[in-house]
Amino acid sequence: MTAHLPAIMVVLPLFAALLASLVRRGWAAWAIAFAVSLAMPVIAFTMLIQVLSSGPISYAMGGWAPPIGIEYRIDMLSVFMLLLVSVPAAVMMPFARLSVMSEIDDDKQAWFYSMYLLCLAGLLGIASTGDAFNAFVFLEISSLSSYAMIAMGRDRRALLAAYQYLIMGTIGATFYVIAVGLLYVQTGTLNMVDMAGRLGDIAATRPLFAAIAFLTVGVSLKFALFPLHVWLPNAYAYAPSFTTAFLASTATKTAVYLILRYFYFVFGIGLVFQVQPISDILLILSLAAMFAASTVAVFQDNIKRMLAYSSVAQIGYITLGIGIASMTGLTGGIVHLFNHALIKGALFVAVGAIVYRTGNGRIENFAGIGRRMPLTMAGFVAAGLAIIGVPGTAGFISKWYLALAALEKGWWWVVLALVASSLISVVYIGRVVEAAYFREPTAENAKVGEAPPSMLIPLWLLVAATIYFGIDTSLTVDIAGRAAEALLAGGR
Repeated sequence: MTAHLPAIMVVLPLFAALLASLVRRGWAAWAIAFAVSLAMPVIAFTMLIQVLSSGPISYAMGGWAPPIGIEYRIDMLSVFMLLLVSVPAAVMMPFARLSVMSEIDDDKQAWFYSMYLLCLAGLLGIASTGDAFNAFVFLEISSLSSYAMIAMGRDRRALLAAYQYLIMGTIGATFYVIAVGLLYVQTGTLNMVDMAGRLGDIAATRPLFAAIAFLTVGVSLKFALFPLHVWLPNAYAYAPSFTTAFLASTATKTAVYLILRYFYFVFGIGLVFQVQPISDILLILSLAAMFAASTVAVFQDNIKRMLAYSSVAQIGYITLGIGIASMTGLTGGIVHLFNHALIKGALFVAVGAIVYRTGNGRIENFAGIGRRMPLTMAGFVAAGLAIIGVPGTAGFISKWYLALAALEKGWWWVVLALVASSLISVVYIGRVVEAAYFREPTAENAKVGEAPPSMLIPLWLLVAATIYFGIDTSLTVDIAGRAAEALLAGGR
């Protein structure tokens, strides 16, 4: 059984999605999704132990040896991403039960969990596969199910948000397929390991440069790199609360993983960052995201939109580490993938709990909610401090490594930019804190009670992880560092 874990990681949620759609009862579909979600981190940790002890795992689907057959290849970066997707998903599932019941019609709940499981399978598949076209298949499985999850929100604007996401996602997928086609013409293979080996013998040509360009733009659309982020604020704002929390923690991160895999493993650092000006482009767009998106977040009244723009800014921190292209910078960018998943998951779960009790996500209606929901708001504040980057939280660790990477390059102005953009985070998190704690409760909020345990427990598990990984970095930074070292060595 252990030898088949890479396949089980993807096949189990795929079959569970079918089963959830057949039961046609929301509670039964939730139970299936919950059981499968709990199994995923166990499988991921088991494979982590295997990778640490024996190196990368190569699994040939159907017994067809690569590069002819589809290979699932689990290395340090892959297993890091599997943990990133599976752990928040498992922690959030208890929160989903009441949140989905309150925000999605009864006859749609089973379909919702079916779409969730499909999305989970797609995201795990992206991190597992070693085949370029298979990655596209999983990318579309996760995207199509995400569109459906967003559209199931009761707000009619959710349909428009899902449609907007569909259009942008389709453009991104098309660009990705064009890039893969160009690479196939150049190398004659779709296996990423084989492709990387053959590209080393091919001179830099226009088709190869075009492939890099198409892939960069296409995948950047998927993870909402500024200014290709226009689909994300509405998608997060009007989707059901669980959808927002799950996608914010996982979906954009797997798209960043694809960029890492192609830039460092397939193309190689020399072709991408020395021959092409990708590093300069990422640096400029990352800094623009950190400031522009954070500034826009300050002026949002809908808290989900505020946190959505915050996510665009945080993606800028991740791509900054990728663009610096050093051991320290890449470690900071990779570890921020995981840290941001925990932090933003906690923030959106807290918001979902408040929406569950109040039915409203406007900041002006949060007046006095800190007195009525003290545990929920305390969790929000703790995660907010992490998004700012306060020492003792996971958010600080990420920014510390990015600052060290900038100092290694002699870029003092980047360090100042990191500090300045973090100060903007203080403003938009402070707006929520001011409304929740320093205003008198409205008549409606005076009747509000604390969130139920099924929402508080996931929230505080995520908050506890955010604080723990801000103090003890031996696991996250060590894995991220090993992944960064392997990427800089060409994936070996």
